[in-house]
Amino acid sequence: MTTGARPATMVVDDVHVTYHVNEERRPGFRETLRQGFKRPVERSIDAVRGVSFTAYQGEAIGVIGGNGAGKSTLFQVMAGLLPPTEGTIYANSQPALLGVGAALQPKVSGRRNVELGCLALGLSRQELEERLPAIVHFAGLEEFIDLPLRTYSSGMRARLHFAIATAVEPEILLIDEALSVGDAAFKRRSRRRIDELRSKAGTVFLVSHSMRSIRKTCDRVIWMERGVVMVDGPTPEVLEAYRAYTEDPDDD
Repeated sequence: MTTGARPATMVVDDVHVTYHVNEERRPGFRETLRQGFKRPVERSIDAVRGVSFTAYQGEAIGVIGGNGAGKSTLFQVMAGLLPPTEGTIYANSQPALLGVGAALQPKVSGRRNVELGCLALGLSRQELEERLPAIVHFAGLEEFIDLPLRTYSSGMRARLHFAIATAVEPEILLIDEALSVGDAAFKRRSRRRIDELRSKAGTVFLVSHSMRSIRKTCDRVIWMERGVVMVDGPTPEVLEAYRAYTEDPDDD
């Protein structure tokens, strides 16, 4: 895909995601006697509503919005983990989704998780052996790498997952809140790694509630509320509009 001066890496075209869920409202005893037992009421929840945009090589795009805005759902659709109810997504390559809650294997060691993750990403056994020390060092887990993952804190797991996901150079990388964990040194390493990916003509998407991370990392921002894109534009302009909307001072 090529649009304008830079090739497009992803086109999101009028994407909708609707969930159908049952309400679990329990009636009181008197209400049950009066009305009898009723079947659960099904509700439709529109998590993403008519989202469209085009992403280009070399962009770092922040995705912001309040809780329930549809950001993580959109990322799952973009990564191919969740089918859209309507609309289409075109991508030059398979996006790699990095999220704090992504699945790792809790019963095996951090080292084994690195091996499994890197092999799943397509690295050969030789490439894995060559890159493993750097991955462990990047995550800062040298003393803990042979302990079971279940003994890790949430921050340690997130750092390990970030190191695994960025061991390769995906053309499209989706990062869901990963930079909100870890100490200042790890956040600096993460931003440098994202800059490296961008310099190699990749496209990076970042969901974060930290406006400081968005400002430092992204040159474009998509602001969502209730599944709808409110604004899509340059980072300073969108963050200013978002602050005015939330009336919330700059965070951390």
